[in-house]
Amino acid sequence: MTNERTNPRFLVLDGIGGVPLGREIVENLRASGHEAFHFDCLRQKSRAFYGVRSAYAKTVNKRGDKEGFYFLPKLAEGTLEKLAGETRPTHILVVGFIYKFFDPRQLKRLAAALGATLWLYDTDSCNLYDKRREFVFFIEEELPVYDRIYSFSQVTTRFFADTRRLPAVHLPFGAQPIAIDANVEKSIDALFVGSGDFRRILQLETIRDNVTVFGNRWQRNFPLISDELRAKITDRPVWGDELHQLLTRAKVVLNITRTDFYGAETGVNLRIFEAVAAGCFLLTDHCDEIEDLFEIGKEIETFRSSRELAEKVGFYLKNDGARAAIAERGHERFMKSHTWQARVQQMLF
Repeated sequence: MTNERTNPRFLVLDGIGGVPLGREIVENLRASGHEAFHFDCLRQKSRAFYGVRSAYAKTVNKRGDKEGFYFLPKLAEGTLEKLAGETRPTHILVVGFIYKFFDPRQLKRLAAALGATLWLYDTDSCNLYDKRREFVFFIEEELPVYDRIYSFSQVTTRFFADTRRLPAVHLPFGAQPIAIDANVEKSIDALFVGSGDFRRILQLETIRDNVTVFGNRWQRNFPLISDELRAKITDRPVWGDELHQLLTRAKVVLNITRTDFYGAETGVNLRIFEAVAAGCFLLTDHCDEIEDLFEIGKEIETFRSSRELAEKVGFYLKNDGARAAIAERGHERFMKSHTWQARVQQMLF
């Protein structure tokens, strides 16, 4: 279904409110002249006695389907109906997923009653690859309710469209422009921001003398990590202004995809766009789809192995001019093609 009303009103149901992506999309919808309302599902009060009700419902459902996945939505059904009544959207955009908060079938019925177009921006499906039951549930119970699915990756878009015959369209991540202060001292050689993962550990050990690491789930992996690398890790996530400040202080910003993403041959995550938005020199692991977004060696750099990672970190730390030229061209490409404003225009047209 495509809603043809001339003055679109967007209700954005944000399932990943811990990151600013959904809020930034809303900002750019408004900047494009559209009414847009942001609903952060993570910040809402759970339904009464949710923990007890969820455990009971899961037990009952397991008796009937031992191989299935069951998740009791956290938010009361009336919350969604009230929200829709207040905002009267012509378009409902779900960011990430909805099944943890509301029943997708309820959302579909509500959209139909409103005559609203129902879209998903798939941002997190790769995080379900190692959770087979939950991934199957997401594919079979949630994805079919949408009129259109925008997916961050060419790989997932092909899977949804070709294998599952779903209305999927590729829409890469974007970012907001980040103010660049040319006078900030580049006090960090190589910066990696992200959660702990065994593939990332193996990669970062090759550059442990030069790297600074921020992110969660590192301490639990300390038995797998050298003392030298442990000393470079701050085990907490960073977002917003703190992240931006770290990015602008880094000579090299690293992007190393998690094991599941890399196994699916996709590595075009949010960090790539945040780095070039801040005018940083980006070094990311190579995947085919990134070649359609940036010119490798001129706008960003990539690596295909731990050895190449170490070699390129060493080379670009010694060659300030080459590093700065790539960073400048990467930022120019970002401003031309990869802002959230550009993504919103792609979504609307």
